[in-house]
Amino acid sequence: MVPLQLVDSFLLNYNVGQALLLGFVLATVGMLPLKSQRLLGINTIVFGLVFALTPQSLVPIHYLFLGLALLVVGPLLYTTATD
Repeated sequence: MVPLQLVDSFLLNYNVGQALLLGFVLATVGMLPLKSQRLLGINTIVFGLVFALTPQSLVPIHYLFLGLALLVVGPLLYTTATD
């Protein structure tokens, strides 16, 4: 178990957008062994919503644009997936 102070001191150097981006990358890499394009599309849509709905007082504006791009790419991944 990692002490809470260690996690807090690590996260103080980064903003919320960077932490969310790390979560998105780790979730995507963790999902790759499943080889499911539909799950990848759902993951992309969910993180697109999270990035788009995060208050702009917490993150720079470019994370909003990343969220909008993920909201476009996510449904494309989902609908082009084969069964």
